[in-house]
Amino acid sequence: MATHIGFIGGGNITDTHVRAARAIAGVEIAAIYGENAASVERLCRDYGGVPYSDFSRFLRHTPMDMVAIGSPSALHAAQGSAAARRGLHVLTEKPIDTSTARADHFIAEAERARVKIGVFFQDRFKPDARRLKHLLESGQLGKPILVDARVKWYRPPEYYRQSRWRGKLMLDGGGALMNQGIHTVDLLLWLLGDIVAVQSESRTAVHDIESEDSLTALLEFASGVMGVLVATTSTYPGYPRRLELSGTEGTVIFEHDRIIQADLRRPQPGLVNPEEGDQNASASSAVVSDIRGHQAALEDFIGAIATGSRPVCDGREGRRSLAVVEAIYQAARTRQRVMLG
Repeated sequence: MATHIGFIGGGNITDTHVRAARAIAGVEIAAIYGENAASVERLCRDYGGVPYSDFSRFLRHTPMDMVAIGSPSALHAAQGSAAARRGLHVLTEKPIDTSTARADHFIAEAERARVKIGVFFQDRFKPDARRLKHLLESGQLGKPILVDARVKWYRPPEYYRQSRWRGKLMLDGGGALMNQGIHTVDLLLWLLGDIVAVQSESRTAVHDIESEDSLTALLEFASGVMGVLVATTSTYPGYPRRLELSGTEGTVIFEHDRIIQADLRRPQPGLVNPEEGDQNASASSAVVSDIRGHQAALEDFIGAIATGSRPVCDGREGRRSLAVVEAIYQAARTRQRVMLG
C-alpha cells in the first residue's frame, strides 16, 4: 500500500525531501504547502502533488499519511503539533524546534494523538558513522577519552541576505550552531551518550546577522569523555566536517562522513574507507545534491509507521541535541559553565 506524504515548506530543503521521497518505491507525493506560492507551484509541477498556500486546507488534504517539514526551524513544533492533531505522522527537518519547551509540547501532542515523530538527522544513517558507532560499542577503541569536533564551514553573505529567516533569532533560533553544528551535536550524542555540562564562547565575526557565525564549546560527557566543538560559517572557503575520537586503544579520524584514519593498538583491516562518501559540498554550500541520507531517514520513518517500531531518531532523541544547543547558548551568554539536567 502506498504511503502518501505531504510536504511543508517551499525552499531548497523541501526540494531535497521531495526528491528523496520520489526515490522510494510505494511513496506518493500528496500535497505541498508553503507561503511562497510560486515555489510551491514549481515543486508540484516538477514532482507532483497538489499545491496549497493555506495551511488548514493542506492538513485536510486526503489521502495523506504523514508530513515532512522543511519550514523555518522555529515553526517546526507548531506545524508538527497541528499535523499530529489531524492524525498525521510527522518527520521534521532538524532541529525539532528552536525551543525545548515547544518541542516538549509537540512530543506530548504526538503521544496523545498516537502518531510518530521523526527528525532528519541523516548522519545516523551514513555507513561509516555506523561503523564508527560499532567500533565504540564493541570496545575496539577502548574507553573513549577525548573528542574534537570541527564544523569549520563557510556561507557567503547572500546565504543570509537572501533568506527571510536564516540568521534571525526569531525563526532560526541561532546561527552556525543551531543551523549547521546541530548535526554534529546529534552525532556526538548518538556515538558517546549524554552531555552533562558545557562552556562556550561565541562571536558574530563576519556576517551581518543577529546570531553567531563562530562558536567554540567545551563538552563534558556523562561517561567522562572530554570534548571540544567548533561550529562556524565564517571560515573561508570552508573545510570538511571532522571528528577526531581518541580512546585507550587508539584514535580514529572521521572526515566528511568517512573514516579516513585509524591508529589502533590492534589494527582493524579495512576500517579506513578509500571510497568517496557523501557528495554534498556542505562545507561551502547549502545545496543538497546527494539525497541518500535524507532518503534513508525517510525509509526508516516509513518503515517505523508500517511496523509500529521507533524511528532511528524520534522526537525524544531529536530533543536531546536541542537541549545541548540551548545550554551552549546559555553558557556563551553568561560566560559560565552550564549543567544539563
